[in-house]
Amino acid sequence: MRAREALKAPEALVLTMVLVAAADGGVTDREIGVMAGQVQTLPAFHEFTAENLRTATDAAVNLLNEDEGLQHAALLMREALEPRLRETAYALACEVVAASPVARQKTLEMLAFVREELDLDPLIAAAIERGVRVRHRRVDAGT
Repeated sequence: MRAREALKAPEALVLTMVLVAAADGGVTDREIGVMAGQVQTLPAFHEFTAENLRTATDAAVNLLNEDEGLQHAALLMREALEPRLRETAYALACEVVAASPVARQKTLEMLAFVREELDLDPLIAAAIERGVRVRHRRVDAGT
């Protein structure tokens, strides 16, 4: 994923996850673990390898460090993802956010940016968020 280069859909999905992971200053090991788990298990990544993930993650971080990198990233995502995969991208971004014990404000703002850039229907976005929130609930002792 070099500057001004089109992305393939799996790379754009990774870019979406990296956007929210890097929003608060860096990508944590836990977030990388979530991204790796998604790549290993989801059909959208059926031919995407761990090496592809490393390459795409590094390229995404480099892209964000460029002048106008965030706007360029948004353009690349929109161009690479057809509407049905935009919902998948948002769900993946939500999964990365849910991996953190505390979602920081910058991360939530980036999630909103992704939602807007992918032009998601607000009801669909809310349903995706709810589904991820339910999947990540903890069972407290004594309940």
